[in-house]
Amino acid sequence: MVINGIEKDYAEGITLSEVLAKEGYKPEQIAVECNEEIVPKAEYQTYILNATDHLEVVKFMGGG
Repeated sequence: MVINGIEKDYAEGITLSEVLAKEGYKPEQIAVECNEEIVPKAEYQTYILNATDHLEVVKFMGGG
């Protein structure tokens, strides 16, 4: 699995929410794209990942 361009070693069948927790992300502060498709936040708990998936995680930043 690749997360933001970095190869990661996670077991096949892990959920997106489990990976995000292990990587230290807070779901309310991010958006996730898996294989070039946005994953709705409501699906994070049930979205099953494969070893070949490519994730892009974008953090929201405040500013002005």
